Amino acid sequence: MPTIHVELFEGRSVEIKRALAREITAACVKVLGGSADGVDVIFSDIARHDWASGGVLWSEKAPPKAAT
Repeated sequence: MPTIHVELFEGRSVEIKRALAREITAACVKVLGGSADGVDVIFSDIARHDWASGGVLWSEKAPPKAAT
């Protein structure tokens, strides 16, 4: 079964990671078959200053605008 690596900006709660791990595991079992015990999910928290898109660090990008 698979090992899934998930890279996220730091700051997500344990509860959110737990829920995501549960959903990823369920999807793998549904599509690939096998047992949930065979699915590994590894979370890596990345600081915004350690990730860039389009040549710009995420720590330097404007925060998303709130919905009005």
